[in-house]
Amino acid sequence: MLKQRVMTALVLLPVALGGFFLLDGAAFALFIAMVIGLGAWEWARLAGFAGQLQRVAYAAVVGLLLLGLYHLPRLAPWVLALGILWWALATLLVLNYPASSRYWAGAPARLSIGLLILLPAWQGLVLFKQWPLANGLILAVMVLVWAADIGAYFAGKAFGKRKLAPRVSPGKSWEGLLGGLLASLLLTLLVGLYRGWGSGALLLALVGATLVVLISVVGDLTESMFKRQSGVKDSSNLLPGHGGVLDRIDSLTAAVPVFAGLLWLAGWGAL
Repeated sequence: MLKQRVMTALVLLPVALGGFFLLDGAAFALFIAMVIGLGAWEWARLAGFAGQLQRVAYAAVVGLLLLGLYHLPRLAPWVLALGILWWALATLLVLNYPASSRYWAGAPARLSIGLLILLPAWQGLVLFKQWPLANGLILAVMVLVWAADIGAYFAGKAFGKRKLAPRVSPGKSWEGLLGGLLASLLLTLLVGLYRGWGSGALLLALVGATLVVLISVVGDLTESMFKRQSGVKDSSNLLPGHGGVLDRIDSLTAAVPVFAGLLWLAGWGAL
């Protein structure tokens, strides 16, 4: 298993890094759309569609919607707003699972939720490429999420006792959540001090980092909730040793639109 994971990572890492940081404009939007399309194909399975034709059709619909959004950039703020509202609602659904499952048990609700997860994530990344520091913004949100994941893993291993959401993901603990949050905040603080941010800017950055990290955890738990309801361990086996695409980007699908929304509110980029 370890060898398989390493081999997959060695193949995918340069492709992912090249796509995220070397492509621009339409090429970047298309690259992210391909990733989102694979995620849509996987999500259709979580929505209850086992047949390949149905799953491919859902991915195609998502692709057409992304094409429409690319040619209608004026819709970007609405897409981000819908994404942020969804993740606020998802927090309540996760906290109240399994009772909350009655609200999204049907296929139409699950398919609609897939759109609310996938489209705003694509939109946020495309906007980052158009804003100041473009690649720096993409790297920032990724590093925040990675730092939180790493901090949560080690803190959970060392101190984890109280379960965060035992009915959704029994392996996660409150201690792990706190450890991951502290790791991300420490990283944000160090970056702020290095770049000479004032106290006001630094405080806003720490508050923003807190919101982004917490919502990234909700993204992870939300996919776990749907997988648990569907009775599957991984979203697919597309990535040997790593599960599926959604398993790798679940935290980012939540973090990206929230990060983009916060940056926009701070006047970073135009929508």
